[in-house]
Amino acid sequence: MRAACRQMVRAVTLALGLVAACAAVAEPPERQEREALRVCADGNNLPFSNQAGEGFENRIAELMAEDLGVPLTYVWAPQVMGFVRNTLELRVCDVMIGAVAGYGFVQNTNAYYRSVYSLVVPEDSELEAARLSDPTFAGRRIGVVAETPPLVPLRRSGARIQSYPLMVDTRVRAPVRDAVEDVVKGNTEGAVLWGPLAGYYAARQDPPLKVIPLVGDDSGAQLDYRITMGIRHGEPHWKDWINDFIDRHQEEIEAILTDYHVPLLDRRGQLIEAGEGGAS
Repeated sequence: MRAACRQMVRAVTLALGLVAACAAVAEPPERQEREALRVCADGNNLPFSNQAGEGFENRIAELMAEDLGVPLTYVWAPQVMGFVRNTLELRVCDVMIGAVAGYGFVQNTNAYYRSVYSLVVPEDSELEAARLSDPTFAGRRIGVVAETPPLVPLRRSGARIQSYPLMVDTRVRAPVRDAVEDVVKGNTEGAVLWGPLAGYYAARQDPPLKVIPLVGDDSGAQLDYRITMGIRHGEPHWKDWINDFIDRHQEEIEAILTDYHVPLLDRRGQLIEAGEGGAS
């Protein structure tokens, strides 16, 4: 019996050793020197990024490359299902400039901004709700991206939902832009959209639309999110460098975000007024 147990222990030990060896082969050691800042990005996803370098994530990446003292290069891929698998996990690039805190497919850095879903309406609209439970939503046609947090609370409030697809190939479609343009055309009375998208597209209309950040929402839906950078797991030195970069350049990053009309929240979840400053 003891001999059998010893043989079982040896077999388990050997198996664990093989697993560890395979893991070591599958996960190369962390790179210590970088010849370039290799960014994983969507090439047609404003206001975040595009191949012309016009997004705020492009500008933050430029700031990072300058700080590192290396050239900036991109690996372009539509930011849909499989994005991380086809970029970071293939080790063809080393950082996503925007990743929601807690996104399990990447290792998150510290957050460099925090934003909130916002209501977009015409400047002269009577709809000025700061919470999704506001009874004034009842019977109004409101644009919402499918499967996003505002959808269920708005339905509870009696809003008539105009839905836009969530997962699309950004080379072909721009649902949030469509949602904002529907507000301009009067097809909908408003739209509830992720803050950076709401602020960017509302400001590009003529005349600009009004953006109401839903910081006072009491619906129970999570409407504000902390945004980090995303890197591969098992790269502690790279994470430390990026966290240090964010800390040293926080004011410059917030200035870039403000240029793109991103509604910014402070650590307490309160709206940061333009020019006020304050870490998110």
